[in-house]
Amino acid sequence: MKQITSIQNALVKALVQLQEKSKVRKQTQTFVIEGKREIALAIKGGYHLKTVLFVPELISEAELDFYSMNSEEQIVITKEVYHKLAYRESTEGILAIATMKSLDLNLLKLPDNPLIVVLESLEKPGNLGAILRSCDAARVDAVIIADSKTDLFNSNTIRSSVGCLFTNQMAVATSLEAIQFLKSKDISIFSATLQNSNSYHEVDYRVPTALVVGTEATGLTSIWREHATKNIIIPMQGVIDSMNVSVATAILIFEAKRQRGF
Repeated sequence: MKQITSIQNALVKALVQLQEKSKVRKQTQTFVIEGKREIALAIKGGYHLKTVLFVPELISEAELDFYSMNSEEQIVITKEVYHKLAYRESTEGILAIATMKSLDLNLLKLPDNPLIVVLESLEKPGNLGAILRSCDAARVDAVIIADSKTDLFNSNTIRSSVGCLFTNQMAVATSLEAIQFLKSKDISIFSATLQNSNSYHEVDYRVPTALVVGTEATGLTSIWREHATKNIIIPMQGVIDSMNVSVATAILIFEAKRQRGF
């Protein structure tokens, strides 16, 4: 089995670039996953692992057998090399190079009465990751990233989602493409916005539903307000007029699930 003992190794340098630069990820169509749970969820989610790099004293034989069965190549690395590559402080001793999947809208497999979350132009990986955790918890049928400003395969996104990037059915599209897709499938669009809105708990989400949220700073763009079946709002009783987008999205998701008998 191949071994890497130097942080000056060419593959180590390439992996640092892969972690740090979105351009490199897009060019190679690969990304780095760190952590046992995240790698296991990626495998379960159908992601192909090209290479697994591990510190032998931190990985059990059973775990190694599992990773070996689900990857093309396994490489032994030292703790020094691992700490050069590891993104977070906890030490699990394993990373993987995975191949991106197609995130085309038309590949989504939806039930007859889907509940979909649409995220327009979110910029912060932490918010995206938190929303993906809520989507996983509620077993949302799909998440559509509209006019993406966040690299889904950024290490921050993977970490903050604790692997839920791989457990949710995902698609990426422009806002116009997403709207056309939803309307073609007779899915009602409920846009979270301040303008001309209905209180979120007074709306019926038992129909095929897309919950659409935008950034905290500017909210949704006009295209989502104009094409909404209904605009919705979470009433605010405090001094400020907004809340964290991940919290707001979770409130909307679980109200929809409550109405559906969750």
